[in-house]
Amino acid sequence: MTQEKENDFNNNTGGKPSRPKWIVYLISLAGLIYLLNPTAGIFELLPDNLPIIGNLDEGAAAVAFWQGIQALRNNLKNK
Repeated sequence: MTQEKENDFNNNTGGKPSRPKWIVYLISLAGLIYLLNPTAGIFELLPDNLPIIGNLDEGAAAVAFWQGIQALRNNLKNK
């Protein structure tokens, strides 16, 4: 494997191929929209009244949003 292709493959992600930036940003935006309006929005993935697992969908949305923020920060830092 050439050095350029190896750098593209690794891309500072521990050997995992990187995702397209627009997909990361789109998922992050969806997570933000879900967090801003979780129960009166378009849909509720898991009803909040379910014991223990009721808030997992909000947690997943928060993680998706945070990953988008981290990707944006890394993108700005590398420029």
